[in-house]
Order: sequence, then C-alpha cells, then structure tokens
Amino acid sequence: MPGSPSTPRHSAGRRAAYLLVGVLASATAGFGNALVSANLPQIQGALGLTPVQGTWLPAAYVMVNVSSNLILFKCRQQFGIRRFAEAGLLAYLAITTLYLLIQSYEAAVLVRAVAGFAAAPMSALALFYILQAFPKAKLGQGLCVALGVSQVWTPMAWLLSPPLLDLGDWQTLYLFEFGLALCTLAACIVLKLPPGIRIKAFEAMDFVTFALLAPAFALVGAVLAQGRTQWWTEQPWIAAALIVALGLFIVAFTIEHYRANPLIKTRWLGTAETARFALGAFGMRMLLSEQTYAATGLLRTLGMGPDQLQLFYGVMLAGIIVGVAISALTFGPKAIPVQLVGSVVLIVIGSLIDNDATSDTRPHDMMVSQFLLAVASGLFMGPLLLVGVMKALSKGADHIVTFAVLFAVTQSLGGLAGPAVYGTFQQVREHEYSAQINANFDPGDPVVAQRLAQQGQIYAAQITDPVRRQAQGVGLLAQTATREANVRAFNDVFTLNAILAGLFLLWSVFLVARAARASKDSPQPAGASAGATAV
Repeated sequence: MPGSPSTPRHSAGRRAAYLLVGVLASATAGFGNALVSANLPQIQGALGLTPVQGTWLPAAYVMVNVSSNLILFKCRQQFGIRRFAEAGLLAYLAITTLYLLIQSYEAAVLVRAVAGFAAAPMSALALFYILQAFPKAKLGQGLCVALGVSQVWTPMAWLLSPPLLDLGDWQTLYLFEFGLALCTLAACIVLKLPPGIRIKAFEAMDFVTFALLAPAFALVGAVLAQGRTQWWTEQPWIAAALIVALGLFIVAFTIEHYRANPLIKTRWLGTAETARFALGAFGMRMLLSEQTYAATGLLRTLGMGPDQLQLFYGVMLAGIIVGVAISALTFGPKAIPVQLVGSVVLIVIGSLIDNDATSDTRPHDMMVSQFLLAVASGLFMGPLLLVGVMKALSKGADHIVTFAVLFAVTQSLGGLAGPAVYGTFQQVREHEYSAQINANFDPGDPVVAQRLAQQGQIYAAQITDPVRRQAQGVGLLAQTATREANVRAFNDVFTLNAILAGLFLLWSVFLVARAARASKDSPQPAGASAGATAV
C-alpha cells in the first residue's frame, strides 16, 4: 500500500534490531505524556500552577495529537513515513531545547502541543518497525505486539518516575523525554525502513478540511479536559467552544460529502456498521479509564504517592503483557469475538471487585482487579484495530484515511471522556455524601463529642488553649468526613463502570450471536465478520 514500507526478508539479527528501534520509537511517542500525567501534581507545585493551568499540559498534547492523523496518512503516501517522522522529531527537539532554556509555563504548554504532533508519526513509525521484526505469515501477531507495546508506557512512567525525580527536579522528566527523541532520531537514521511506494496524494481541499477539523477536535478535547476542573455550567467558554466545534464539523463534513476525492468518507462514516465500530472503540477506551482515573484517583485520595504505587503499576504492566501475549498467541479470525467479549467480561469483574473500597484500602488490595483490567487493555486493542482495518479495506484502500482518523478520535477522546464523565459523577456523589455525613454531625452527640476530644488531643502538646484545640479537632474530623465521602463516591464510580460494562457486554454478545447466525446462512462464512460486528 502506498505510504507503507515493503516487507522483505530479514536476518534474525536485523529483525531484532527493527524490534528494538520500534520499541524505542513507541517509547518516544507515549512515554513523555505519560510521565507528565503521572507527575502532574509535582509539576504544578514546581511551577506554581493552579489545577486549571496544570490540566492544560496533558490537554495540549491530546488536542494536537487527535488531529495529526488527518494529514499523517497522506504525508506518508506522498513524502514517506520516515521524512514525516523525522520532521516531527526535529520540531519537537527544537521546541524542547528552547523550553529547557526558557522554562516558563507557556513554553511547557507549547512543548506538550508539539509533542502531541510528533507522537502521531512516531506511533506509526513504531508500528512499522515492529512489524518488520515478524515474517509475513505472522504480521497479525506483530500487530498485536506493536499495539501492546504502545500501552505499556503509562505503568512504565509510574515505575520510573521516582528514580528519575531522584536525579533532579521535574525538569529531569523533560530532559529524559528529550533524550528519548534524540536516540530515536539517531536509530531511525542508522536503521532505515525498507522503501515503499510513494504517490501524489494531497489535494488543495485537503488542507481546507484539516484547517476546519483540527480546531474542532482541539475544542472538543479542551472541553473534555477542562470541563470537570472548571465545571461544565460555570464557564461560558465551554458552551461557546462546543458551538464553534459543531459549526466547524458541519462545514467540514459538508465539504467532504460533496468532494470527488474526499479526505473523509462521510458516507461510510454514516453507515450503521461504522457507527457500531466507533461506539465500541470509544466505549472500550472509556471503560478502561477506570484504571487511570478511578483506581489511581482513589489511592491518591488516600495519600498514596508514586513511591507507594510502584508495585501496583508493576502488576498493571504484567497484566498488559499477559493480555498482549494472549491476543498474539490466539490470533485468528475465529478468536476475535472471543477476545473482544472476554475483554469486557474482565472489565466487569475487575470493577465489581473494586466497588467495596474503604479508607483502609491500599494498593495491594486492588492488584487483582487492576491486573484483570490490564489484561483486558492488552487483549482488546489488536483485534479492535484488525476489525477496523478489515472494514475499511473492504470498501477500498482510500477508506484507510477515514478509518485512521476515526480510530484515533475514538481512542483519544474516549481517553478524555472517561475521566470527564467519571470525575463529574464522582464529584457530584462526593458532595452528596459529604452533605449526608455533615447533616449528622452534632457536637452534642456523645459519640461525636468523644471523637472531637480524641482529635483535639493530637494537638495537646502544641496547643494549650482548649478552644483552639477543639477547633483543630473539628477541622481534622471534617477532613476525615471528606475522605470518607470521597471513598464512597469512588465506589459509586466503580459500580457505574461495572453497570456500563455489563450493558456493553450484553450488546456485544447480542451482536456476536447475530453475526454467527448470519455467517451460517452465508455461502462464504467468515469468522472475522462476527468480530467486526461485535464492535
């Protein structure tokens, strides 16, 4: 296919080299943003940022990254993936160098935005390098491995953050990311991908479509990232952003709908089959955000920091590796529906295990549940992408651009929508639980009075005034009440995730069963069609 490298035979040593460069490129694409997200409180404190300002750092990455795929595929076809990736890396290295010299908040946001742009070609580059490590007969397994490697960087960021921060302050994280990009650039120059076919792909109207859709996706990403922090109904700009984004989408899709050679195949996007795929891909990414938001958020609320969460994320990393291994070893058309449905089953079980947390819950109490969710994360990505590619190729190679955009949007915005929805739900439930607890807070109650006295005794050695000591005791009791309200609210999030995953499971089973019946009646049954319909 134009824009993709060829797949000649390689020696075992050269295959190993391609695999190592692919892993390095994948780390450059995903590790930096994971480091920023894992250490956001430390970065906010060092720069003196408010929570709103801090949220813009990971948000800027996603806002740019989600639209980069609009031009990535045609850039690959016309200029080659290596040139596009090298251009993105050079731009990122230049901006990061500037930031390491300036070190301002505005420069930090700019670096995250440029990193989001560079990550799109780097992700594709990593995929192609890893695929070169597999023979043609094993490219399906290679796809599962490549996508699995792209998912390990969040737990890896938590595992490596403490030792990196021990080497210096939070700027060490940026320096490490800079070093990764520099090593990747050198490795890609030394070990080049095999040549492929290049064609003239761009048309003038492609840039018009990109100019309309890029800010639209960025506005939606900004709303999802900031809605919970600034609160949805409190900021007029949120409504204005959504209105402008909707207008840009309407204009862009109208233009694409009537083009002779559209960049986005609107008619294919409007089919029920594609809508089911988009809903399934978006839903799976949103359900899996239980790990990154709810589980981690609960433990952070209970005072767990990166040092205490290292083993916890080590278990997550092991779960992803197990899921990827199962996906690759059982790869095949008949296994696709089983893998997809099995992923949802694991999410349901993991969420149900977590929904009875208490203030005494610690990382080891959640390792089984998070291992199951990590296995689901590693298990579903390969089959999901394979199903989407088959859907697009069945309509023609020119539909791959549309699929690439659709897949990137569902995964990026699904990753933002999960914390936005669950975070909003958690805050609402926390306020309700706090109100219930405080409503029963009567200092005249003997139990409450005894608890206040116990809390006040903590300050007996420092505060001799009994009135001030009691005030401090009231404050400590209020903090305890808030902590308990947060724990209950997070339990509700786990329960909500289990309910949504259960509904998703019923829907998936119904679609798989319907596809299986249809395949029996078809003269050319294909097990892959069942998997395709499942999402």
